[in-house]
Amino acid sequence: MTTARPGGHAALVQDLHERGLLDGTWRRVWGAVPREPFIPARAWRQDDDGCTLLGSPAERHALVHADEPVVIQLDDGAEDGPGIATSSNSRPSMVARMLGLLRVEDGSRVLEIGTASGYVAALLSERLGGERVFSIELDPALAAHAETALHTAGYRPNLRCGDGERGWPEAAPFDRLLATCALRHVPRAYVDQVRPGGLIVAPLAREFWSGALVRLAVRGDGTATGRFHGGASYMPMRSHRVAGGEPVDSRTARGRRTGLGPAAVLHLGFALWGGTRLPGVRLWHSEGPAGVQVWAQHPDGSAATAVAGDVWEYGPRALWAEIERTHRDYAGLGSPAAEAFGLTVRPEGGDLWLHEPGNVLAAVPEAAGRPRSAGEVVR
Repeated sequence: MTTARPGGHAALVQDLHERGLLDGTWRRVWGAVPREPFIPARAWRQDDDGCTLLGSPAERHALVHADEPVVIQLDDGAEDGPGIATSSNSRPSMVARMLGLLRVEDGSRVLEIGTASGYVAALLSERLGGERVFSIELDPALAAHAETALHTAGYRPNLRCGDGERGWPEAAPFDRLLATCALRHVPRAYVDQVRPGGLIVAPLAREFWSGALVRLAVRGDGTATGRFHGGASYMPMRSHRVAGGEPVDSRTARGRRTGLGPAAVLHLGFALWGGTRLPGVRLWHSEGPAGVQVWAQHPDGSAATAVAGDVWEYGPRALWAEIERTHRDYAGLGSPAAEAFGLTVRPEGGDLWLHEPGNVLAAVPEAAGRPRSAGEVVR
């Protein structure tokens, strides 16, 4: 079921404005750039259990004018795949948030990583002029679609089909850089290609603290630092994906009760803190008839799942007990919100910090990280 209001594109823009996500300038820009022309003929709705092909014009119209993502590619474009979403036209409110954080100014030169449908490049081109917008897309089919859609709409930003992790060095320096795919780390090339005083806005995704939106200010010493600004769920950059790992041995299951409700660990502030205390632990969740269910897993074979006050732990460690202790420590700090945490990117890596850059909690390595689990913990 979609959340579109009557009135189509104009109503969507009005809704974003009323929610404080569009100032007057961006409201004019959004009003001039409808979303629908950038959605391919084949598109899908993202459901809890997979992706559903939009089967009728009415269904398509409702989703395109709703504050919801529209999936535009499955399985990297391969036929007869498992049906995993690999590219989308993002939720409009998330796009508006990120563009607001980008703080573009008249004359800004912007590099976008991940052209996808071309819609964000169109918004930036309407705001700044196409000659100041640079956008990179890895997938040739998506790049071709975006170019056609942009040119048909009258926009001619600078487009490239290539590896977005490398940026666009010969066009640098840029005033702003926007990543519209999730990153495991901020590539060094991004800091190098944004001028001192410029901004980088990107969604980051690591094991415990996936889906965190960060804005970094580039400094003259070759570093970039800034705070987190809430959650952001984006599909990962292809080179930042992680492979499947080993399933958990369910024969080692130990059950007990817990006083820590699963929903309590899903706050982004705790996720950022927990990732510093439980390195390598991956956390994910789902919602079902019994409520929120959380899974946690470590490469050493330890795992845990919790739902409705019941916990099952697996492998050599009591992983949920470690999460309980970590949550108590977090509460002892006053349960800081995500915006209290920040990131500094340096040539040799990065640091996650709390309250101020000098209060470093943990290093954030640039390596792609460990493989994810291919199996689920089974009750």
